[in-house]
Amino acid sequence: MMYLIHLGYLGYDQDAQTAFIPNEEIRQELTAATRRNPKNISVSLRNYNKNIADKTVLSSRKDENTMKYDFTTILDRKGKDSIAVEPFEADWIKWPGKTKEGFDIIPMWVADMNFPAVHTIPEAIIERTKHTTYGYFSPREEYFDAIIKWHKTRNGIEGLEPKHIGYENGVLGGVVSALNVLCSKGDSVLLHSPTYIGFTKSLTNNGYHIVHSPLVKDENNVYRMDFEDMEKKIVENHIHAAIFCSPHNPTGRVWERWEIEKAMEVYKANDCIVISDEIWSDIILEGHKHIPTQSVSEDARMRTVAVYAPSKTFNLAGLVGSYHIIYNPTIRDRVVAKSSKPHYNDMNVLSMHALIGAYKPEGYEWVDELRQTITGNVDYACDYITKHFEGVTVSKPEGTYMLFVDCTEWCEKHGKTIQELEKACWNVGVAIQDGRMFHGPCSIRMNLALPLSRVKEAFDRLDKHVFNGEWV
Repeated sequence: MMYLIHLGYLGYDQDAQTAFIPNEEIRQELTAATRRNPKNISVSLRNYNKNIADKTVLSSRKDENTMKYDFTTILDRKGKDSIAVEPFEADWIKWPGKTKEGFDIIPMWVADMNFPAVHTIPEAIIERTKHTTYGYFSPREEYFDAIIKWHKTRNGIEGLEPKHIGYENGVLGGVVSALNVLCSKGDSVLLHSPTYIGFTKSLTNNGYHIVHSPLVKDENNVYRMDFEDMEKKIVENHIHAAIFCSPHNPTGRVWERWEIEKAMEVYKANDCIVISDEIWSDIILEGHKHIPTQSVSEDARMRTVAVYAPSKTFNLAGLVGSYHIIYNPTIRDRVVAKSSKPHYNDMNVLSMHALIGAYKPEGYEWVDELRQTITGNVDYACDYITKHFEGVTVSKPEGTYMLFVDCTEWCEKHGKTIQELEKACWNVGVAIQDGRMFHGPCSIRMNLALPLSRVKEAFDRLDKHVFNGEWV
């Protein structure tokens, strides 16, 4: 692989630390080669590339002490309006239970991060608040420029213009707005399973019927789309809208270009408009690269409503502020009109400045160090599970900071339900999430966006008091 890079047959992305095919001619040659012996060649290339990438990453990783930004401080979030650490109850989830005396809460359930934000975000907000009027406003040119530059720099996107960008009050709000334009109440919508709980709740509450196409694990324990099943479900249920999650939540798959291309071929053949949730697109683990759904073909560009946000990347969910990218003018006009009529979808002036602050040069650096930190945490957690938790399996994520852990064999062997297992975790302060709400029958979901010391403490407790010890 390294020889191919030096000879120019492969390019190398220094920021992402991944190899890529540099031009169409070479891509076609590789495609032809893999078609002659697709299984053996593609698998061997995939594995070889991963081994090389891992070695490259390891050799270039910064030590914690040389990092510019802080990913080691343990934050006290109590009294700071955080549902991650303080009991609450909502219509979509309930606080699972109390922690036993002697154990503090390690927040590993809700998908927000336990790291201090990059300093340019609060600086931008504070600077704006110094001007003590907060009246009606319109988005700054700087806001659109920041988004355009971010996607060009991080994802190689060309031709993105302000007219293609529209504000959304959250990614889920953007998904529902698009569905309300594309579908009628009662229509079926295709989603992959496991499925993000937010999709399940939002679509059900808005009168849509969800049809699941289950992801399947290949011989390397990697989640893959079942393209035949997707087509079958689309045809049988007369589906003309699909939600595509890239990277996938909750499994953490970062789709390869060929996978997205093939999925989009299925959608095109069946006249399906695609709503692509790409909120996790910045949190890609080392050795992998995000491919925007709209970038794989001209048809995909015009067929897809893509929804993004800095909220997952920079932990800004409490400020609310997402945006869509829609190139198709007809779909764009209808989505904007639909969301604007009830006046619910108005931007907050401080969330605008938060995005501008996030997408400054320091934000680029911060995300690079975040990716390294999360990669290290994921490596530690997956290795620990494999070595210490017999009967527990995990498909190593390639993006996001969440683990989706299958506990089926362990529960069967020990005569426990997943609900009982979840309670045992919470008893010792390891606050994880029940995977059943994500359509994982005997699974748990774990947030690894914490200092490594907290991750280690969590797995030590799980080892001693849950999976390999007496329950407290």
